[in-house]
Amino acid sequence: MGSETSSAFQHRLKALVRQIYPEHDSKILAKGLTEAFWPEGTERRKRGRVPGNRQWSERDAMMITYGNSIVDGRYKPLDLLRDFMENHLTGVLNGVHILPFFPYTSDDGFAVTDYRAVNPILGDWADIQRIGSEFLLMSDLVLNHVSSSSAWFNDYRQGHPPYDKFFFEASPEDDLSDVVRPRTHPLLREVKTSRGPKHVWCTFSHDQVDLDFRNPEVLMEFLRVMRLHIDNGVRIVRLDAVAFIWKEIGTKSIHMPQTHAIVRMMRLFADWASEPVILLTETNVPNRENLSYFGNRNEAHAVYNFSLPPLILHAMLSGTAEYLIRWQGAMPPAQLGCAYLNFTASHDGIGMRPAEGILSPDDTSAVIDAVRQFGGKVSMRALPDGGESPYELNITWFSAMAGTFAGPDEHQITRFLASQTMMMALEGIPAFYIHSLLGCRNDVEGVEKSGQNRAINRHRWEYTELQDRLADPTSEQHIILEELSRRIRIRRRQRGFHPNATQFTLQQLDDRLFGIWRQSLDRDQSIFAIHNVSADAITIDPLEINLIDGEAWVDLLSGEEILPEGKMIPFAPYQCRWITNRG
Repeated sequence: MGSETSSAFQHRLKALVRQIYPEHDSKILAKGLTEAFWPEGTERRKRGRVPGNRQWSERDAMMITYGNSIVDGRYKPLDLLRDFMENHLTGVLNGVHILPFFPYTSDDGFAVTDYRAVNPILGDWADIQRIGSEFLLMSDLVLNHVSSSSAWFNDYRQGHPPYDKFFFEASPEDDLSDVVRPRTHPLLREVKTSRGPKHVWCTFSHDQVDLDFRNPEVLMEFLRVMRLHIDNGVRIVRLDAVAFIWKEIGTKSIHMPQTHAIVRMMRLFADWASEPVILLTETNVPNRENLSYFGNRNEAHAVYNFSLPPLILHAMLSGTAEYLIRWQGAMPPAQLGCAYLNFTASHDGIGMRPAEGILSPDDTSAVIDAVRQFGGKVSMRALPDGGESPYELNITWFSAMAGTFAGPDEHQITRFLASQTMMMALEGIPAFYIHSLLGCRNDVEGVEKSGQNRAINRHRWEYTELQDRLADPTSEQHIILEELSRRIRIRRRQRGFHPNATQFTLQQLDDRLFGIWRQSLDRDQSIFAIHNVSADAITIDPLEINLIDGEAWVDLLSGEEILPEGKMIPFAPYQCRWITNRG
């Protein structure tokens, strides 16, 4: 970076510094933050990017995976992952989120010991770079906490600067009753230090010790880590657990004003980076709180659509899209320069907090009962009154599609495919967990070995076995990956499925049908995406969706011609139709 910096950039950066760190000299601190992200010799843009919708297109779709979801005992897992993507996903998915690929001690990678190293069990930075050269690469910036065995925390305990002030301390006598908790363990952990016993804040586990962002050195360190990711080919930076990073005694310590200001600062650096960098916030919270991380088009470029998984799950289990229709009809379109990341399954469970205030208590209980019937687990969170509430459901998405509230049935594969087709039709960028792409069933053995509920959805495939199954046209893995790939390829060719294309919810349909209308940004293509969430055969009149006469309408998924005036449009159980005038 040159010695001269843009006055516009500096003005905005100093304003954010004054908001977050009012007791510090804004000029000096802004200079330190700038040098952390752009060390000497690093280029940056002369002008910041103007928010727009060209960062992504209908051709974008991602896979979520661990670096070692595929193993064989011989080759590096990252090499196997790249081989799998090249051979099975080229032309289907163009992006990959590799979950934390750093050395760690627990939580399958989210208790990081060294942010600057690739876990040698997976591979090295050269392997990460190769994947990033072929696919749009997302990595995790695990902001909130580090491993209790990390060098940072060891230096904290020994009183070595600057790490002696890197971690958030509190007292058992402090009023912590309002703190929003995602877990049920005690919030504070007592540790021995060179300064005597201290109590450190642990939001997620006692092996994951929370950092203290009140110290600007912590923020500087993460800007350096963010730069390291970018230099190694990362183009989407996922801000893990970002909602919790700023704490204040006596508050809820979630979604604090300083937290949003830090996200705005990271967005500022991303928009002035010479590389195209997208920020994605991970905030598994109720819908309104989640959407707040768009800010005023100046925070996250993208947010997870966290309410979508529990609502699609309810629709498929109940056979009615009533809640999904009502919620989607009230969802705002993403702001200019912003997008939703849509998904149904991930490495974590199906979060239930985002369904709060949407699903009724009785319907929530029915979903939980069905998940348990299909072999799933339920993880709880602590409430301020000392009680507990369901935090997430732990089950593979394919196993969750085994039946309905009435029990298991013969529609598992078609129900599963319908759920994924609904997700990829919605406004936003679709993301598929590797174990959904492969129709993976509950890993009961993994839960028994680890004692962790989340292990149920974190199976490791032996590559030879996986290849054999994918080569067998009768296997669930072959059937699901082939059909999902076909539908994704169709989606990638439709401008009406641009992540920001116009969307309206079709409220007038039978509630067993979830329908949306999409229109391309140039208004040249319309798509009526209609999905049967029930085991019933249903018909609709073309007039119900106002197909314009004189246009040639076709169902992209079946290839059938649809007449604006004429016979009824049939839907078999769990059938999906994407009816368009520009096939």
